[in-house]
Amino acid sequence: MTLGSPIRIERISLELTNRCDKGCAFCYSASSPSGESRWRDPADVLRLVRDCARGGVRAVSFGGGEPLQYEGLDEVLRGLDGVLFRSLTTNGLLLLRPGRLDALARARPDKVHVSIHYPERRAELTRALSCLEALDSRGIASGVNLLVRRSALAAAVETGRALRELGVGNDRIVYLPQRGDGGRETPTPRQLAEVAGGAKFQSMSCLLRCAASPRFCSIGWDRSVAWCSYTRARRPLAELTHAALLEALEGLSLDYCGVGADAGRQVDAARLAVAWR
Repeated sequence: MTLGSPIRIERISLELTNRCDKGCAFCYSASSPSGESRWRDPADVLRLVRDCARGGVRAVSFGGGEPLQYEGLDEVLRGLDGVLFRSLTTNGLLLLRPGRLDALARARPDKVHVSIHYPERRAELTRALSCLEALDSRGIASGVNLLVRRSALAAAVETGRALRELGVGNDRIVYLPQRGDGGRETPTPRQLAEVAGGAKFQSMSCLLRCAASPRFCSIGWDRSVAWCSYTRARRPLAELTHAALLEALEGLSLDYCGVGADAGRQVDAARLAVAWR
């Protein structure tokens, strides 16, 4: 399968590690405290992302796992300063440890998103707000990734409302439907809109339908390439170059992560998502 138009990747997500002390069962990268990374040398990350920037990529988001548990994170951020937009998503568990925030501030990320995985737990909201306040005090743009699942829909509604009332508006919140469990916990777009307070909001481009975008791709902790973080259809990155990235994506399919009659089907990469974010 091939895309009907040239692939022009503008944004990449790069999992620096699948190590994470939180070890959530729903994690798309199966992260755990004993996780690993095949990006052991930060120079390899820099080489790949710099070449991608020369090829037209304008933004990279670092995730995992937990990117703050990747020892070379600050080196990578510093090395890409001024090259392209650099963001990262963290669970916040390590962010407020002595010296960690100061080191991150010196690396000058363009934005940091703090995840709330369990909106039914008050501690998650408290930690996220503390992280946002600390990031704002260092002049680092920040936001929240709010995970929404069916079994905790009411709690997500309340957490979304609390964030907005405290001044964290929908322009700083990404409302993420839970994926990767066969769709049992995945909310509908209407339910996600309810969590967002019925106003315009940000979410995944696959919210309306499963499809690949010629502008985005995911690079795993194991150096594999895919159209999104949840699909099992992946290819190894043969070289640390933009050209090798495009070659890995060419003709690559997409495994649907939903349920029902469509479960397990291969989704044609030529069906583009409705990108409204």
